[in-house]
Amino acid sequence: MHPAQLTYRSPAPHPRSPAMTRTARPRRYLMCRPTHFDVSYAINPWMDPAKPVDTALAVAQWERLYELYLELGHRVDLIDPIPGLPDMVYAANGATVVDGRVLGARFRNTERAAEGPAYLDWFREHGFTTHDPAHVNEGEGDLLLTDRYLLAGRGFRSVSAGHAEAQEFLGRPVVGLDLVDPRFYHLDTALSVLDGDRIMYYPGAFSAGSRAVLARLFPDAVLVTEEDASAFGLNVASDGLNVVLPEPATGVAAKLREHGFRPIGVDLSELLKGGGSVKCCTLEIRGAA
Repeated sequence: MHPAQLTYRSPAPHPRSPAMTRTARPRRYLMCRPTHFDVSYAINPWMDPAKPVDTALAVAQWERLYELYLELGHRVDLIDPIPGLPDMVYAANGATVVDGRVLGARFRNTERAAEGPAYLDWFREHGFTTHDPAHVNEGEGDLLLTDRYLLAGRGFRSVSAGHAEAQEFLGRPVVGLDLVDPRFYHLDTALSVLDGDRIMYYPGAFSAGSRAVLARLFPDAVLVTEEDASAFGLNVASDGLNVVLPEPATGVAAKLREHGFRPIGVDLSELLKGGGSVKCCTLEIRGAA
């Protein structure tokens, strides 16, 4: 059976939930090989230019993630890395794609400013409908799509005006969420969409009001501990069954099994030096051009 058509029944369902059957659905991703990866500046708490970076190791770890997606039956397109843009590997920040419409990214930090136009050029060249944003948004770093909502993080990078711009262009209702812990500077470090409206998140990353909103909208969400969130356990890619996540996030893996998902751990420790992991390296393309 093709990997993308696999179904999986959890061998040990959570005692409060019935046995669940999950189905993997093929995805289309855009990725960027970390040919020029380095940590030469610090724009988040995870970055330390004083620590040495092994670019060859970063490439090898990235290659394993790329190969895994292919093994799982997903399509992966590649954008050429550009010298002088060491963070371009974090493709999720490059745009947000919904129904074949591409909202470009506008970065807060000047060090990454050139990445937005580079990604938008790729989508234009491949025939997508694109929008060059007027306000700061950092792509799928802060914009995560569920069936009902476009969840939008703010507080450290993206801004509310960018959320309004996203809603107008993408035509999806936006729910703004305030991030309050600088370790979780992007929404995709604090929350992940597993399937449909099924999410998991670390409550401590959000303001009290945003926690209340999440509890009301997603009462069945999977909650993650600070320890696992700090291991980037929420920076994952899910196809509805298989959830690719950082190897050290063992607590998240256990919770995912309880809820019928199949966690697959990968080692992206070198890329974590730049403040990113699985999801950061993975931009989902929804709708073909």
